[in-house]
Amino acid sequence: MATYPGELTGDIELLKRLADASDAISLDRYSAQDLEIETKPDATPVTDADRAVERKIREILATERPKDLIVGEEYGRPESIDSNSRYWVIDPIDGTKNFLRGVPIWATLIGLVHRSESGVDRVIAGIVSAPALFRRWYAATGFGAYTEVNGGIATQIYASKVSKLSDASLSFSDLAGWGERKGSYLNFLDKVWRVRGIGDFWSHMLVAEGAVDIAAEPALALWDMVPLAVIVEEAGGVFSDLEGNPGPFGKSGISANRALHAQFLESINSGGN
Repeated sequence: MATYPGELTGDIELLKRLADASDAISLDRYSAQDLEIETKPDATPVTDADRAVERKIREILATERPKDLIVGEEYGRPESIDSNSRYWVIDPIDGTKNFLRGVPIWATLIGLVHRSESGVDRVIAGIVSAPALFRRWYAATGFGAYTEVNGGIATQIYASKVSKLSDASLSFSDLAGWGERKGSYLNFLDKVWRVRGIGDFWSHMLVAEGAVDIAAEPALALWDMVPLAVIVEEAGGVFSDLEGNPGPFGKSGISANRALHAQFLESINSGGN
């Protein structure tokens, strides 16, 4: 296993402090009557809470990790990222549509990526904090994956061992974005035991906890996936895109336990047979 590029304990503690600061802002604005909502050029909504959370995270990182770079959904990314460097990836509120409608399935996603000397990116740590659900999840390379409920003691989590599709549970957001794979995907849903549209980050965290066996999202951005990938993988699962490329650096996100990941991809990419 590659050496952790940084100070493991310090990075984990910093992730928790970033989540604490983010939660204070997002919870204060959750269901606020004066919440400010705009539509971005890509037709997705953004609130004043999204922007305030990302600004706060950037402010803390500028003090705590001034040499690290930052990629954020609301305030962009640096023009270039050199080899042998680290960068933080921020989704201030994943599930903004839920957030602005008062649905509690939303979270702040923060991940830390290391770019090696050869230019290969690897997620080394991440946290998902969902204060309206009273839960957070975090992991780091070689550290394992953990969850905390309502501020309680951290509990290590593990992906399931379910190996038969007829016993498997799958979660997803909706049926949009599947394109030419939609027919295959719908066929696959008939093969599993249970299907639920829980959606967004929570589907993947349930895979990491072993409560769900597969989570599938056909169209995601980098900031939607970075911490999810390391948490699922440190829990013993697999995270890839629809082509099977490992990690969160593609345009889709598939989480599954090790027994079912390949079965899902094969079915989706072979017409569902």
